[in-house]
Amino acid sequence: MPAAVDAPEVSGSESSDAPACTWVEVAYATPERQRIVTLVWAPGLTARAAVIRANLTAHFAELDDAWLASAPLGIFGERLEAPEQRELLPGERVEVYRPLQLDPKQARRERAARRPPR
Repeated sequence: MPAAVDAPEVSGSESSDAPACTWVEVAYATPERQRIVTLVWAPGLTARAAVIRANLTAHFAELDDAWLASAPLGIFGERLEAPEQRELLPGERVEVYRPLQLDPKQARRERAARRPPR
């Protein structure tokens, strides 16, 4: 299923010294679906501010603003240690990471316990 993409906001005028790419993306996915929201980039826009601006709660009933205000974030698969301070560059994609449903080590133990003995 293709990703849903919001239309980018249109900015007013363009100047010759403006960056060629003037947008950023915010991505969130569940096992069933994903959403990528395109936002107009502005100098000083932080990763956390972009996630709040993307209004993901309107598309995912299980999300709430309080969780998004502290959810782990990354850029192109690299986790951010301080998303509130990380200013975005044009063209970057912020990813909102969901918590693991089951610890991977525990999942392996459970699979091993279900296997018949050799």
